[in-house]
Amino acid sequence: MKRFSQLIQQLEMSNKTNDKMLALVDYFNEADDMDKPYVIAMFTGKRPKRPVSTALIKQWAIELCNLPEWLFAECYHNVGDLSETIALILPPAKSISNRKLHEWIDDLALLNDKDETFKKQFITKAWNSLETSERFIFNKLISGNFRIGVSNKILVNALAKQSDTESCKIMHSIMGKWLPSEINYADLISGTHVNTNNSWPYPFCLAYALEAVPSSLGEPQEWQAEWKWDGIRGQIVKRNGELFIWSRGEELVTEQFPELHFLLQELADGTVLDGEILSVKDGKVQAFSILQQRLNRKTIHKNQLNDAPIGFYTYDLLEYKGRDLREEPLSKRRQSLEAVISNLKTNKVVMLSPIVSFTQWDELAKLRESSRDLNSEGIMLKKLDSSYHTGRKRGDWWKWKINPYTVDTVMIYAQKGSGRRANFYTDYTFAVRDGDQLITIAKAYSGLTDKEIKEVNAFVVKNAIEKFGPVRTVKPELVFEIAFEGIAESKRHKAGLALRFPRIARWRKDKNADEINTLDDLRQLLQATLLPPA
Repeated sequence: MKRFSQLIQQLEMSNKTNDKMLALVDYFNEADDMDKPYVIAMFTGKRPKRPVSTALIKQWAIELCNLPEWLFAECYHNVGDLSETIALILPPAKSISNRKLHEWIDDLALLNDKDETFKKQFITKAWNSLETSERFIFNKLISGNFRIGVSNKILVNALAKQSDTESCKIMHSIMGKWLPSEINYADLISGTHVNTNNSWPYPFCLAYALEAVPSSLGEPQEWQAEWKWDGIRGQIVKRNGELFIWSRGEELVTEQFPELHFLLQELADGTVLDGEILSVKDGKVQAFSILQQRLNRKTIHKNQLNDAPIGFYTYDLLEYKGRDLREEPLSKRRQSLEAVISNLKTNKVVMLSPIVSFTQWDELAKLRESSRDLNSEGIMLKKLDSSYHTGRKRGDWWKWKINPYTVDTVMIYAQKGSGRRANFYTDYTFAVRDGDQLITIAKAYSGLTDKEIKEVNAFVVKNAIEKFGPVRTVKPELVFEIAFEGIAESKRHKAGLALRFPRIARWRKDKNADEINTLDDLRQLLQATLLPPA
């Protein structure tokens, strides 16, 4: 536990990728072999069931410290993280435990079947045997909420360096379903388990955002252009008589999309397709908000099948009849993909993602302007001679997205952030005007410089009107331009609308609150997005 605590501190203290990677390499060189799979599981989002609610551990901490609840709340608001707050306020430990990380995790898992009295005794005893930094880790193990700025790519590169193994093999090995209690570190790194499970997908090939003009990429004939669809990126895997559908988020979503189950009979064994899961009705791609009706549902009802029917737009063929095709050039993989899709006999929902034909970059730029008519986010550009690489590789695949929608809003609420931002108001709620009222339309916390964050923080401190727990109501004076990718009706929000991926585009110091957009402006935008193209 102590060594893992040191690792977390090292990772939080640095923003540099190389420093984080070296800290991880050192950890995997030194840590207990039984701890290592648990750490990999935590960093890749494989969280065990939460054994104790956060409400209970908060209550027990308050009782141990004999604090009034309002004082604990003030501490929490200033620290910004519940696990850290509890670790800091608890009295010093009476004895220090040297237990391993995996031992703590295994014991926490056993709490799931215990009553509240037993859980309280275990948790409070554990707190009394851990130093402050280790208590923080212990509390995070309970909540499963590790957010430490380590991407899968950083983790995989560190494991590759430490074990002298190809990163693509490690990425393939750690994806999917495996239990840290049932696999040792050496087997996990070497991927001995991969070939025994028919479901394993390949690491996804990703693209960088194109920020330069497309002509900087060279000759147009060297590139393949496709529409950039706004759906769920997925892989369909058929091996040894079984069918699996994986999302890019490494979730197995086979049961959510019964429309694609016919591929169990149609695809040859050893076939892996890469593509986009979309809602497609009458041959037209529908908005992402419609697709959302189908996500994360254990049971799919008939009306959902009718209102949000599923289609799969295929991008690539990664494996065919058991042969890995990823090193072949895109142009050859596309020919093979076309042959596979054309041979599907009962297919109504699996389609080739169409190639956007162009001869000049200016011609493609004009076609890109019509992206929203197709419910597309823009254009994908892929080098015809590119392999299907792991993760992002600058130069081969680019996403050339259309400019986002924007709306001018006024900030009306602010809340302190967490981690390094715990002392600043960095989480904001924005509103538009509806008659004489201000109606909240979005929350955002990214898009400002450090200097601007300090300026906004000073404004909040001086101009707070009301306090609701950690939230401050502020004078509606600061105007911000909010960028977003889409808009949809929503019964969950007072405005009746929801913005997709809202973020701060810029601080409009040149505008006052009387000049912000109205709710009617956004309703008109929604209607415009729903109308068919002329």
